[in-house]
Amino acid sequence: MPGAGTTRERLQRCAMTLFTEHGFDGTTVADIARAAGVSHMTFFRHFPTKESVLLDDPYDPAIGAAVAAQPAHLTPLERVRRGLLAAWSALPEPADDQTRARVAIVAAHAGLRARAWENNQRTEHVVVAALVDDGVPPLAARVAAGACLGALMAALLDWAEDDVGPGLGARVRAALDQLAVDRTDVAPAGSEVAP
Repeated sequence: MPGAGTTRERLQRCAMTLFTEHGFDGTTVADIARAAGVSHMTFFRHFPTKESVLLDDPYDPAIGAAVAAQPAHLTPLERVRRGLLAAWSALPEPADDQTRARVAIVAAHAGLRARAWENNQRTEHVVVAALVDDGVPPLAARVAAGACLGALMAALLDWAEDDVGPGLGARVRAALDQLAVDRTDVAPAGSEVAP
């Protein structure tokens, strides 16, 4: 079998190579499966669609739990901001260029960008539910979630376009810090933030 790792990882690696060489639209599921040495049905056991190779987001439950764990006396915006920072700090910094390439492919493709915003809306629903379940009015919860997830998306897109600046974690923290109410303990925008 070609390559090491799990079948899912092999499918992702092969898909990224093909997307880079032939473009997203120029690559079929059959192409990916063939390159990975599996059947197209095996592909669908691991990914429901070709888009999901790029847009798979298993972090929503962790984000919802991190937001729910924030003290209730904080504003909804601060609860979401701190919850996202807590969830993000639990994730390892991407160690290779695969994540950057995934984000860059999504950013360059109108259909994939739209799907990424759909994923973002699913995350928003999880965050809003965590806040509303704790007594936050729905509008306040939606505004807080939308603002923080918008900052997170801006950091991802900025990182995908600039491979010489700070790492992704530093950019996420800098973007979310822009939303901090008490900014006296926040690094200035654009400054390097320790990972």
